[in-house]
Amino acid sequence: MNATDFATILRAEGFAEAVSRSLPADMTVPEHTHDFTAKVLVTAGAFTLTKDGVATTHRPGDLFAVPAGCPHAERTGAEGAAYLAGRRQPTG
Repeated sequence: MNATDFATILRAEGFAEAVSRSLPADMTVPEHTHDFTAKVLVTAGAFTLTKDGVATTHRPGDLFAVPAGCPHAERTGAEGAAYLAGRRQPTG
């Protein structure tokens, strides 16, 4: 998936415009939650997301989502990670 296709998906699903972010090598973020749903497109490096005890590593071109309130942990690979992220606030 590329950035243009990702932007189209975000708009169609009611997400805010994507923001470019990067994280340093071998960074670990302990389990936490967000008050928004995140949709992420990895653009460089490796980004491992752990939800419900299952770790999944995402690489460039991979897309994943984390629902609002979902406990998860994050870890980057030896080369760090860069990604585009869109946020959608819960409705209601």
